[in-house]
Amino acid sequence: MLQKNSPPVRRVVFLYFVPVHVEVEDGLVARVTVIDDTPVRDPTAVAGDAAYLAEAVAAADDGQAWPSWEFGL
Repeated sequence: MLQKNSPPVRRVVFLYFVPVHVEVEDGLVARVTVIDDTPVRDPTAVAGDAAYLAEAVAAADDGQAWPSWEFGL
């Protein structure tokens, strides 16, 4: 629960393109690897207050090493 003097929560959801490696076996997608170490470029606000987009991108793209994400077998 927010206290009376707490600053409002700032929420921004944005999207941008990243390289993706897709493996197909027998006509079915078997594995998808998102290579999430590229700089954020041309982000698009999806939800929340777009006025905070630049600040959200700076926080997300602060030079930290990102893992790749794998889905599938």
